[in-house]
Amino acid sequence: MQPVLEFYAPGGFDLWPLSEEAPFGYLALSGELTTAEVGTAVMSIARCNDIDPDPAAGDDRPPRPADPLGSFLHGLLTFDDLFAAGGLRVTDHSTGVTFLPGCCNGLEDWREWYGIVDAGAPASFGHDPDPAAELIDGTVRLTVDAEQDDSPVIDLPAADLRPLLDGVERDLAGFLALATGWAGEQLADGAAPVAAALARVLAHPAR
Repeated sequence: MQPVLEFYAPGGFDLWPLSEEAPFGYLALSGELTTAEVGTAVMSIARCNDIDPDPAAGDDRPPRPADPLGSFLHGLLTFDDLFAAGGLRVTDHSTGVTFLPGCCNGLEDWREWYGIVDAGAPASFGHDPDPAAELIDGTVRLTVDAEQDDSPVIDLPAADLRPLLDGVERDLAGFLALATGWAGEQLADGAAPVAAALARVLAHPAR
């Protein structure tokens, strides 16, 4: 089980170095990323929140700054509720089945996975495909696409879910440590606010 960010490589991005990834994919977050991969992750999260203030819709955030860096980071630093496209990826190496977050799922909600075993609450994780999880007689069943009758599934003992989520939390802590150092090198005076925003969007520590 890994926390992953959805990304696609933007053309012409020159605010900081990015990794040479495929045009679209998922980037697993951990304390093992390269400097360029950290930059790609921060870019991906900031871009998810790169939305102009809309006073007509009750958005009272300040206007964008004029400088390119401040403009790009504006949403990340001013939104109360941040979004990070992605979620948790689960791979069953015995069967080769991989469970991925669907479209519009957010990594910021990863702690909702605890509710599957703590409250017995079924959960869905986006659409196209429609991944879902439910607790059945002590087993957590992860369905790759709940809209398909013959969808691949991953079954794991409910007792295994919390240790897996503890591993996710360690991966996020490792990534945030790297990102804090990265921000100090790349963003100078903006490092502390960016590091705080990243910790907030990744729900680490728990809100």
